Amino acid sequence: MTPVLLSARSAALLLHEWRDGADAPAYEALADAIRVLVIDGRIPLGARMPAERGLADTLGVSRTTVANAYARLRSDGFLLSLRGSGSVVQLPRDLAGRPDPERLGGVVTGDVLDLRKAAMHSAPGVAEAVERAVRHVPAALAGIGYDTVGDPGLRTAIAERYTARGLPTAPSEIVVTIGAQHAIALLARVLVRRGDTVLVESPTYPHAHEAFREAGGRLIGVPVDSRTGWDVGVLETALRRSAPSVAYVMPELHNPTGATMSADARDTLLSIAASVGTTVIADETMGELRIDGVASPPLAATAAGSGASVVMIGSADKVFWGGLRIGWIRASPDLLQRLLLARPTGDLGTPVLDQLVARELVPRTDAVLEARRESLRQGRDEVVGALRARLPEWDVPSPAGGLTTWVGLGRPVSSALVLAARTEGVVLASGGVFGPDGGFERFLRVPFTMPPADRTRLVDVLERAWARTGGSSAEVRGSLAAVV
Repeated sequence: MTPVLLSARSAALLLHEWRDGADAPAYEALADAIRVLVIDGRIPLGARMPAERGLADTLGVSRTTVANAYARLRSDGFLLSLRGSGSVVQLPRDLAGRPDPERLGGVVTGDVLDLRKAAMHSAPGVAEAVERAVRHVPAALAGIGYDTVGDPGLRTAIAERYTARGLPTAPSEIVVTIGAQHAIALLARVLVRRGDTVLVESPTYPHAHEAFREAGGRLIGVPVDSRTGWDVGVLETALRRSAPSVAYVMPELHNPTGATMSADARDTLLSIAASVGTTVIADETMGELRIDGVASPPLAATAAGSGASVVMIGSADKVFWGGLRIGWIRASPDLLQRLLLARPTGDLGTPVLDQLVARELVPRTDAVLEARRESLRQGRDEVVGALRARLPEWDVPSPAGGLTTWVGLGRPVSSALVLAARTEGVVLASGGVFGPDGGFERFLRVPFTMPPADRTRLVDVLERAWARTGGSSAEVRGSLAAVV
């Protein structure tokens, strides 16, 4: 298969802040920046990098700079030269199968603390739910096991949960999926045609914008800030001018900023979406993980008088356990029928055993959330308080819920900071992962879901990494090029 070509222009967009704060030789800074993009997945494996001259012209540097950067990446195992295909992106052998501490940055003692996924350990009661679910296995075995719609009891429980939250829902309006990401990808395949405009938030959940791009969507971003929320003026302009086929939003406890959409922004979104024919996808994956304040009603409940078409996405994974791969879509029966017709090309149904466990858990959501709330509050307050005390130059919000804080670093050094933390075995996603077109080098998503000992380790490592990154960019760039 011919490798996919990454154009010089696309590469330059991803690399637009590669020199900021870097005093090291240009080729080392460029190699470090490309290395982070590969590790974070923003440059896909198997992609063919731009020709040296073309990238040099686009970045405004000498061809020698790009050639030396590529040579560094080849020696580190991140590029492979193929006859007729140029330089193709790969992972070093010991990174391809698992996160090896030495390749993640130097010799590391102890376990790697991988915080790229913000998630909690299993909630209390999951084991008991599994035991109760086993009683229903004999009845389930009477069927063939391929279920593209969802267990009737689980769909009823999900519908009742929406109804209790102010959105009257019938089981016929629910389809159960293999987690929320599967729901996003399925909706993208059905609602987006190649060349369609898709409105997304910026920053946003990275696998969502990947799914819409894979479906052929042309993304436009609307800014979201952890303190001020959505820019309503930009939101209105983007909707009116582009009339997107789909708008993907996380209105409650947005990932990664933790913001909650104001009533004004919700009204603007729904009224204009109705007038231009945009389908709004509201992702509530984080929405019920509230620590402070009162949760807003589901966006579809607000939409009742606007005429807007709103599709809801939910998930059991964040509330109960990531290993329980259960999500769902709430939509009109007509749209659900289209989704069911399209689904077999991607999968043949949601695992029945997972559904039986979720059927036991969903009616107990309030009790589980109450237990989760105290744990999340403790983790948030400890991490936010420690970061504010030990890194006072950072802007560290205390979100009203969710699993992370979106830290403002004050300098475009997120990638360098992440690489420095990797040298001590703490693996984070750089801010650029969350930008539909890169950027966000001034931000870092910091989870607070880990046990107390890991929270202490995280803050200790970030403080030391910042001392290297913020105090001497040249030292960090040079050392990272040697050890990563």
